[in-house]
Amino acid sequence: MTAMSRRMGFICMLMLVMLFASACSGTTEKTGNGNENTNTNTNTNSSNTSEPEKTESSEPIKIGVLASQTGGLESYGKQTLQGFELGLDYATNGTREVAGRKIEVFIEDTETKPEVAVQKATKLLEENGVDFLVGSSSSGDTLAVLPLAEEYEKIMVVEPAVADTITGSEFNKYIFRTARNSSQDAVAGAAAIAGDGVKIATLAPDYSFGRDGVEAFKEAAIKLGAEIIHEEYADPAATDFTSNIQKIIDAKPDYLFVVWAGANSPWNQIADMKVQEKGIKISTGAPDIPALSTMEPLIGMEGFTVYYHDLPTNDINKWLVEEHKKRFNGEVPDLFTPGGMSAAMAIVEALKKTEGKADAETLIAAMEGMSFETPKGKMTFRPDDHQALQTLYAIKLEKKDGVPYPVPVLIRELSPEETEPPIRN
Repeated sequence: MTAMSRRMGFICMLMLVMLFASACSGTTEKTGNGNENTNTNTNTNSSNTSEPEKTESSEPIKIGVLASQTGGLESYGKQTLQGFELGLDYATNGTREVAGRKIEVFIEDTETKPEVAVQKATKLLEENGVDFLVGSSSSGDTLAVLPLAEEYEKIMVVEPAVADTITGSEFNKYIFRTARNSSQDAVAGAAAIAGDGVKIATLAPDYSFGRDGVEAFKEAAIKLGAEIIHEEYADPAATDFTSNIQKIIDAKPDYLFVVWAGANSPWNQIADMKVQEKGIKISTGAPDIPALSTMEPLIGMEGFTVYYHDLPTNDINKWLVEEHKKRFNGEVPDLFTPGGMSAAMAIVEALKKTEGKADAETLIAAMEGMSFETPKGKMTFRPDDHQALQTLYAIKLEKKDGVPYPVPVLIRELSPEETEPPIRN
């Protein structure tokens, strides 16, 4: 073979190698007529690249709030919702964003009916795809929804329902409660009146809230040496409590301790039947402002309260009072407003700790034992039952110039350690 022939063979081989390499590195695409064109452009910034898939970190956090917007506890639902919105704004500095994820809120009315609460919670979980449930105003509604949190493996922050069974016999690991429970109320209530040889009667609505409240009060009062001589349970929808109150009068206690919630309170009839004039002192938890307006006959009563707007002295409560007045025509926050705010602040704090991860197992690990600041000071989720330990207030009802209802005046703060309830789960 001549030198010229060898040179021509080498050139042909080189051309074949280059053609093969070009074919391997190129991509093919369909043209308008169905033919394939070879595309050797390897620039990853080309406008032809597809949009990246959404990740969890870019999707919003979805929170479903269950509240009584109608029904017997409508006022409680309103307070909770207002507080929750304020809490989100405070905790996120107004951005409604945490760990780079926007927060979306879906609100559903339970109508203060357990069967409706279940329907609405299912809708939030299945149709809205919420990451958290919050609620609800009624212990009955809340107890009906608890199993759904476990079934769907979603965190439920309970506010403001107080029945002990929520973090007791019906507890599951997905439940965290910012609301105080009946036992915390009971410890505070007993501290105000119980002692050696004191005879006490109780009056409560005949459902889980009332019965759990009385049971917890009895336990705390008996430990302090008191005797519970009569328990009276009334229809929660009743408007006439004459027969209930008469039975209490007949029992001749030293004190009547009342556990009550809702608009149809027994205070006017207690006054009409002159219970205090018969030597029976009244004690109870100071309720929300509309109910305080019915408690004129109880001025001088010593009891406890969950919250009254001028009792906590901290910057968060100061912001809450001022911002609430700005947004709601000069109205002050009421009994359950700070609870709604605390629920929102707990969720935001948990998401900060998980860096935006909203799967239940990661959240549970972050929230068990977690402390967070609220309008009532520091709260802590007890690891054993996820109940928030918190401050309550020993108070006396007094008349105050310019205020058209008896005002809860602070006797002393009851610390989270002092009001820590028994573990019942």
